[in-house]
Amino acid sequence: MADDADDADRTPRPPYAEGRDALLDAAARVVARDGFRGLTYRSVAQEAGTTHGLVSYHFGSRDRLIHETAMKARAEAIEGSALEPASDRVEEFADHLAQLAADAPEAQAFQFELALEARRRAELEPEVRALYAEYFAATARALDAVGLADPSPALVRLVFAALDGLMLQQLVFGRPADTEAAVAELQALLRTLAAR
Repeated sequence: MADDADDADRTPRPPYAEGRDALLDAAARVVARDGFRGLTYRSVAQEAGTTHGLVSYHFGSRDRLIHETAMKARAEAIEGSALEPASDRVEEFADHLAQLAADAPEAQAFQFELALEARRRAELEPEVRALYAEYFAATARALDAVGLADPSPALVRLVFAALDGLMLQQLVFGRPADTEAAVAELQALLRTLAAR
């Protein structure tokens, strides 16, 4: 009878894929907060509200957990990046950057932590290169959309570096108004370039 009561009190586990996604999200939050040194099965389990055995079951190794967290972050990065404008108006280019930093600071911080960790662990470099390649491609499409047809790779890198730096500064210092003002200045520069 006690077993029946225990079974009734248990919260049902989420489906397999949802459970994995919850663990990956928890891993990204742990890394964003504590860096890669703080990433353990126990810390992820605690963040996700589950057991460390479940983390081990889903991923098998810390490296696999890192790899899959990076893959998920990369898949979600462009969708939420606010890079590509909804129209061909320069005023819409990256206009939600400050809001993105405010809404998803852990996801953004995870990406910076991943880039720094790749300096220490060469096996992570392909993940970071792939992430930045996607950002560069999205930036190139956005610049093309706002009137800078076929932007040079150097211009694409420069514009994305500005946005990347603004994101990092907002994560460190807050101050979304400063981010918005800087994005407006970048939009004005792009408008000038497009008018040439």
